[in-house]
Amino acid sequence: MLRLDPVSLRLFIAVVEEKTIAAAALREHLAAAAISKRLADIEAILEVTLLRRTNRGVEPTDAGRALLTLARSALNGLEQIPAQMKSYSSGTRGLVRICASTSAITQFLPADLQTFIQGHPGVQVNLDEKISSEVIESVRENSADIGIFSNAQDSWPLEVFDYRTDRLVLIIPRGHALAAQQSWRFEQTLEYDYIGWEAGSAINLQLTNAALHVQKPWRMRIRISSIDALCMLVDSGLGIGVLPEAVARRSLPNLNVELRRLDDDWAVRRFRICVRARDALTPAAAKMLAHLQAVAAQDGGVAP
Repeated sequence: MLRLDPVSLRLFIAVVEEKTIAAAALREHLAAAAISKRLADIEAILEVTLLRRTNRGVEPTDAGRALLTLARSALNGLEQIPAQMKSYSSGTRGLVRICASTSAITQFLPADLQTFIQGHPGVQVNLDEKISSEVIESVRENSADIGIFSNAQDSWPLEVFDYRTDRLVLIIPRGHALAAQQSWRFEQTLEYDYIGWEAGSAINLQLTNAALHVQKPWRMRIRISSIDALCMLVDSGLGIGVLPEAVARRSLPNLNVELRRLDDDWAVRRFRICVRARDALTPAAAKMLAHLQAVAAQDGGVAP
């Protein structure tokens, strides 16, 4: 079955613009017979008369004028393909899939993504929120280009880069017995009920390991997956909790709670970026990785 092709459309446009097949042949450096054959093929494919012969040459029929508009649009679209593809190969266009922990999203990524998108408006970012262990698995499975997770996790065989640090703090109802202490270590809080995070979260893993280290039970009264929910439950006096300091300080003005810095060494957390292989990233994803590393270095790698 015959099909339209860009060359035939270009020749049709030339004939309409030049008004004679002979003039179009000169313009396109082809034999007039070859162009006539192309025009006959187009009319056969479309089953419609496109050109009307007159004593002054040829002029398009109504169908011919419609095809002229469509042909110009189609050829213009084809001409845009190399430019569009070049923008993807250079990283000025494309899609970057990021999977990050809740703490990373609430503390670092909004500002970092804003500055990236301002400089790369043609790049689309898909941001998925997961716990740290699932972030790593998403990158391993190629459902994310870049992952951001916290603290020690089994990230083999991914490539891992330093990103930022934050500090965990204790959040307690105002006037709680712990508020009167001079220092706060996790071990000293274990006689109280906790509002904890969902299983597998980086904070829960840290607190579980810390409790095992001191060989004391850690009582989790309620398990949640939302920062706002944790803050409200602590505000209601149902338990105490642990949050990143930057997140906790944003919640203080609206809640009847206090925060205290944990003195444990592990309370300072390190966030890392993981990718399957830096050399295998798309140009847009490679630019994103470089940007995240650069802005973190400018801020000293700490939470804003």
